Amino acid sequence: MADNLRIVRVIADYQFGHGAGLALFPETCEFLLSKNGKIRQIIDGGKRIATLKADTGLLSLSIEGARRLHAAFPFPKLRVVVANEVSEFIAEGKSVFAKHVVAVDEKIRANDEILVVNEKDELLATGKALLSAFEMLKLKRGVAVKVRQGIR
Repeated sequence: MADNLRIVRVIADYQFGHGAGLALFPETCEFLLSKNGKIRQIIDGGKRIATLKADTGLLSLSIEGARRLHAAFPFPKLRVVVANEVSEFIAEGKSVFAKHVVAVDEKIRANDEILVVNEKDELLATGKALLSAFEMLKLKRGVAVKVRQGIR
């Protein structure tokens, strides 16, 4: 199990930045494995933190994992900021449209796992960026973030 913990921490550090592995995965983590022994889901305290995607080898965050990264990293790292007036829709799991994006971590690229927050930096959802940071701010049409899970 120690090897599994080391593996997912290294992947998290690569994917989200130095320190993400420790922030996401404490020593108490449990692992759900596939039939062939590969790591699939990482659970802590009965809550799923992340899923290791077989096709990319990267992590897909649950809302619990998003909460941990939100607490661990300062604003604006990993964040897409949406206008306060759409906060409720995003928190319910609706997609983020480019016209509602007011700020974004400039290092975000298309297909990155990101955190969606409102203008007060309150966590609303986690999802996958469909556009780069530059595109999210420049475009006024289309989906910027496919929300995977909202806080509600």
